[in-house]
Amino acid sequence: MNASSEDFLASDDQALPFQLDALGVRGRLVRLGPSLDAVIERHGYPIGVARPLAEAMVLCAALATSLKYDGIFTLQISGDGPVRLLVTDLTTDGALRGYAQFDSWKLAVALGGGTAEAPEGYVPKLFGHGRLAFTVDQGQHTERYQGIVPLEGGSLADCAHTYFRQSEQLPTGIKLAAERIESDGVAHWRAAALMVQQMPEFDAGRIDVDHEQREDDWRKAVILMASATEAEMLDPELPDTTLLHRLFHGERPRLFTRRNFGARCRCSRKRIDRVLRSIQRQELDDLRDPSGRVVVKCEFCSTEYGYDDHDLDRIYVSAA
Repeated sequence: MNASSEDFLASDDQALPFQLDALGVRGRLVRLGPSLDAVIERHGYPIGVARPLAEAMVLCAALATSLKYDGIFTLQISGDGPVRLLVTDLTTDGALRGYAQFDSWKLAVALGGGTAEAPEGYVPKLFGHGRLAFTVDQGQHTERYQGIVPLEGGSLADCAHTYFRQSEQLPTGIKLAAERIESDGVAHWRAAALMVQQMPEFDAGRIDVDHEQREDDWRKAVILMASATEAEMLDPELPDTTLLHRLFHGERPRLFTRRNFGARCRCSRKRIDRVLRSIQRQELDDLRDPSGRVVVKCEFCSTEYGYDDHDLDRIYVSAA
């Protein structure tokens, strides 16, 4: 890939929905760039953790934008391996964030070195036995939806396919790619997701199409999606519209309005106040720093919120 730093700075951070009417299939192409840099570089994650996190963030964006909801979509992976927890979420207004918890020593052993790249089929090696969970939270007055499946498969895309196979949702195909790219001496992260999903017969306007034809059309869509190379998916100089035309031109893809994303955390002092208020004051002593303040650090953005005794008086008096 030959790209300047300016190309990366102008990178998408977008989802482009599309529909293949002739095949009764809908899909989306998601590409992330600066939002990944903002999250990964803030935490200084080693490359063996950064790549799975980048893939999880772009998968989260692909799945979230395929749903109709008003709130927060969360993807969470937990396991007993070197990477204990990986969480990423996306709000309907495009605020994307993510973080990982891992054991540095176990990670180095698993990868053969602290700076080693996550290998192909990395899920069992990095996460061990665990589960993948998708959650849609639309607020306190709406029932929360959650889907959970065991981590089965070598890649995160494999695990997502397991979820769709075990759920009652429509057949779905997903392809993910993520890479740390050097350009003009500067490293940038990019990730991409291609997703296709068979539409319900009524929505697709294909009630009269027989089952066998529907199956053939679905297989064709998956084959066309899978023909995309990782280099194409991640190339900042290849427009998303060009890539979709290259893959599906024979099916005349119909494009819809893009969805934009940005790396933004939802933490605030007001939110932390509510969390502390739910804990008995005497239980906060373990959180005090050498100066005596209670310090709470946001896992997502690393922002620290400090509280002296005067601040705590304010919180607990308001709770009385």
